Amino acid sequence: MISEKEIENVIYELFKRALISLPKDVVKSIENALKIESNELACLNLEAILKNIKLAEKKNIPICQDTGLPIIFVKLGNVKVENLYDGIISGLRKATKKVPLRPNIVDPITRINTGDNVGVNIPMIDIELIDDDYIEFTVLPKGFGSENNNVLVMALPGIGVDGIKCLVVDAIKKAGGKPCPPIVVGVGIGGTSDFALKLSKKAILGEIGMRNSDELLAKLEEDILNDANKTNIGPMGLGGKTTVLDVKIIKADTHTAGLPVGVCIQCWAHRHATMRMKDKN
Repeated sequence: MISEKEIENVIYELFKRALISLPKDVVKSIENALKIESNELACLNLEAILKNIKLAEKKNIPICQDTGLPIIFVKLGNVKVENLYDGIISGLRKATKKVPLRPNIVDPITRINTGDNVGVNIPMIDIELIDDDYIEFTVLPKGFGSENNNVLVMALPGIGVDGIKCLVVDAIKKAGGKPCPPIVVGVGIGGTSDFALKLSKKAILGEIGMRNSDELLAKLEEDILNDANKTNIGPMGLGGKTTVLDVKIIKADTHTAGLPVGVCIQCWAHRHATMRMKDKN
């Protein structure tokens, strides 16, 4: 049995890790962007970002003042778990107090702040059932400077692959410097409107630099990445070669009459962390 306390501790540790230390693939991609950059202002911005990353780890404090809206992905396998929801909530409250997390969560109408990042249906918890012997938690603290630039298009099937590419690149252009580029872009294709957006958010969790196993999607990722980096939006929207660090795509089957496309934009501070737990019994 995996206890409620164990879950609480894992959620706390994951938020602490995610908010203080960026994954190695993210840091490497920013370092690579600096290596190829010739724009002086872009270089200054990338150097400042990398300095920020190192200082956060050194001082053991969050990378960004916006510690985001807490999103938690759960892959639930064949394990016994005690009070899963309560453990997650306790872990989030502990992280809010001790990491600390900025209290970001408010009622959407009254704008009253909950004070502890917990409210009605918060954190956003997505549970995926799997046929395996573990439970896996992934936390994604999502800042809203980037989240506010997400896009959903209920396209017609006739737009094809080229149409998908155009609408994603257009979303990146419209976002400009608002989401603090260089950004990571997730694309969800198919399903329903809500599912396409969920897929796009899951897509950004993929390793930067790793291409899709589907050859058609791999080419689409590359094409969008190349076209986006020709826009000269650049780091922090002030010009440069790297506007997008990577593009990740996930697809799902959909209705014959539709083609939902969700675009999730993530800032350079691509904070996320994952941990698996097994039933000790």
